[in-house]
Amino acid sequence: MFQSFSRKLSASSILQHPRNNPITFFSTTPSAIVAPSLLACDLSKMAEEAKQIVNAGADQLHIDVMDGHFVPNLTWGPPVLKCLRTHTTAFLDCHVMVTNPEDYVEDMADAGADSFVFHIESTKDPMNMIQLIRNAKRKMQVGIAINPETSVETIFPYADMCDILLVMTVKPGFGGQSFMHEMLPKVAVLREKFPDKHIQVDGGVGLDSIEAAANAGANMVVGGSSIFGADDKAGVIASMRETLNVAAAARL
Repeated sequence: MFQSFSRKLSASSILQHPRNNPITFFSTTPSAIVAPSLLACDLSKMAEEAKQIVNAGADQLHIDVMDGHFVPNLTWGPPVLKCLRTHTTAFLDCHVMVTNPEDYVEDMADAGADSFVFHIESTKDPMNMIQLIRNAKRKMQVGIAINPETSVETIFPYADMCDILLVMTVKPGFGGQSFMHEMLPKVAVLREKFPDKHIQVDGGVGLDSIEAAANAGANMVVGGSSIFGADDKAGVIASMRETLNVAAAARL
């Protein structure tokens, strides 16, 4: 039964979703999603590596937008995203780590973002952010993220209005950090309170930490160097997804 359900929510069904249609959300156990972070790819050939990682089985592509102010690193913004969009139809999961995220919503929508995940620490008015994303000229999923030092309770008032609840398992800003297992109780609380939501963990996720994240309740994981640095990228992605599925089946 669970295998049949998983097939209905396969990677291909997500990646081939019409770009101009509303995203479909599921009212039962959310699908397992592995989203490699392009921050860990060879940036000199990002489009090529994006295609390769999708062919290896990635469900989504994770885009880290950093402004060098909210987090101590500078990556890319809407212009780069817009160029990437011309090379792939994959779902672009955009984690926007910037000061004044309100200023980025329409530009990200125009560039082709499929989700806009903002940090609760980056805005004085989370409700306004949610409304701005919902009302953008292009349909995007709404996500809200918390840093390691932020209490999980801070997002409770907004969780029902979001599609993705992101728990950072490293300090945001740089790749290659170690997974913070002490963040997993936050994941467990969110899964218990919001069972139909996509709960994502980002930071240090690899084959040595995926089981703990899955058992805590995550159904979406972001992998960086653990995927792009692997000799068998397809094998790592498949193993991560299977671990998420097994944990989800155990919760049914």
